[in-house]
Amino acid sequence: MSEHKIPLRTPLHMGINEEMVEHLVRAFYDKVRDDTELGPIFNRVIGEDWEPHLQKMFAFWSSLTLLTGRYKGQPMGAHLKLKSVEPQHFDIWLSLFRETASEVCGHEIAPVFIQKAERVAESFKQAMFFDPKGTDGIRAKPSTEH
Repeated sequence: MSEHKIPLRTPLHMGINEEMVEHLVRAFYDKVRDDTELGPIFNRVIGEDWEPHLQKMFAFWSSLTLLTGRYKGQPMGAHLKLKSVEPQHFDIWLSLFRETASEVCGHEIAPVFIQKAERVAESFKQAMFFDPKGTDGIRAKPSTEH
């Protein structure tokens, strides 16, 4: 593993470290790739070489949970370009994440990751599908869009 910056602030839980973040991210994206709905979407966007994406996700989750500041990307812009993503995909994503976090991190630390994942998913879902006229504030994509 490469050298990482010293955290700017105290991690959200002292049991979280870079190795846990990497293990969680790799295990989670293995499940995403195997999922019948999410797999094709991610594979279409990421292609054959997942390692660059995984490295970004290590930095992203390190920044969220260890407060390292390693992630420098703008994930919202990238996600707004995805035309095949639908609101229900976030439920699948969260279900897989919750399952993986529980398996990898244990009952004490998993809730830290899960809470962050829920906030991320809700933020992206609102940005991508917000409809103030909808009953739940979320609009479905028009059926003509592919």
